[in-house]
Amino acid sequence: MIRSPSAVRRPGGIALLVVAIAFLCNFIVRGVVDTFMVFMAPLEAAFHWDHTALTGVYSAYLITLGLMSPLTGQILDSWGPRISYLAGAGCLALALLTAGRTGALWHLYLGPGVLCGMASSLMGMVPASALLGRWFDRQLSLMVALAYAGFGSGMLVLVPLAQVGVESLGWRDTYFVMFWAALALLPVLALLPWGRIAAGAEGNPRAEAAQRKGRAALRGPEWTVRSALRTPELWLLIQSFFFTAVAAYLMSVQIIAFLLSRGMPAMEAALAFGVAGMLSILGVIASGWGSQCFGVKGATLISFGGTLGGILALWLYARWQHPTLVWIFVLTFGTSQGARGPVISAVNARIFARGRVSSIYGLIFLMMSLGAALGSWGSGQLYAWTGDYEAACPAAALAVLLAAAPFFLTRRLTEARELPPPEGGRSASCAS
Repeated sequence: MIRSPSAVRRPGGIALLVVAIAFLCNFIVRGVVDTFMVFMAPLEAAFHWDHTALTGVYSAYLITLGLMSPLTGQILDSWGPRISYLAGAGCLALALLTAGRTGALWHLYLGPGVLCGMASSLMGMVPASALLGRWFDRQLSLMVALAYAGFGSGMLVLVPLAQVGVESLGWRDTYFVMFWAALALLPVLALLPWGRIAAGAEGNPRAEAAQRKGRAALRGPEWTVRSALRTPELWLLIQSFFFTAVAAYLMSVQIIAFLLSRGMPAMEAALAFGVAGMLSILGVIASGWGSQCFGVKGATLISFGGTLGGILALWLYARWQHPTLVWIFVLTFGTSQGARGPVISAVNARIFARGRVSSIYGLIFLMMSLGAALGSWGSGQLYAWTGDYEAACPAAALAVLLAAAPFFLTRRLTEARELPPPEGGRSASCAS
């Protein structure tokens, strides 16, 4: 039987603990990852490595994050959140230790690149969205948005702290301080009541689905990645998240260079970029609140409209260098950054409630990461072909329209309901 949202008991203290874990782990992992931009200059000075080779470390992080997402979903569905979060914290500590002992370029690719990518996946939005889905229903979009806000908050706090550390202690000792801090996180995570956290709220269908593995009476058909791939809903979610990432990275990777090419002073260009990043925190939370108050269609209309409006303002700035257009871009594009993440995560949790939500979302997140990589690569290729950063604007605008289409050309996502698992599907007792 499919339960209505009102049938789910209102969550209490453990539910708030789940929100806090999701926010703080995103805060820590994303903040640590983004501190690499602070370490690049001293590393380049110390070892005389090529700047392009150092930027490749971040590419290694993104690739690992994407490839790890489906595996993280499998780990959470099979072994639970304790293993996922403890393994992630271990990877993070090992990454920082490796970075502090850097003596060759491959150490950075292994530490801040691969190991940080693994940590970000194991402690990031794949497990967070699944756990939040077990505790919340009507407020799910808002809670997921609060978890997403940890990304921007971590960047704002930890990056400046890392800069202070590098200036006062040096880059190597700063990495070691960060290593000990990450190591201290392990016993804290180990002491959390993971059994209660994983159980979810009474009456929540996603919590009941997660408990089927250990309760023979409830074993039965459930959604898997394979069965979900046969639904149009999953492909619509993938389409939206993939092209959202394409649009975002087509613009964000080259935005400072674009503004500089149009004569904007370097400090003002950096300020515009930084303010847009800060506004993304408010945008993510507003998206979750908007989904709860105005519905999925209303929230996505505003967020996609903001992204498209910002891109068009910047495209116009290429022809008419008026500073008002830049700040229109900052306000609209900035507040829309990340706004689709909470919506897509919540819709996925609702549709595939009786199944392996983590594994399914891991696949969606993988495709989003590939979209980010395509957008980043495409921005460079468009500049190489045209000699102008402006070329990314129409391509990004088209990507926004493709990302928005699943929410406006069909009701499958805007009026999402829990889908019953296929009767011929695998049972909860089967292997993935």
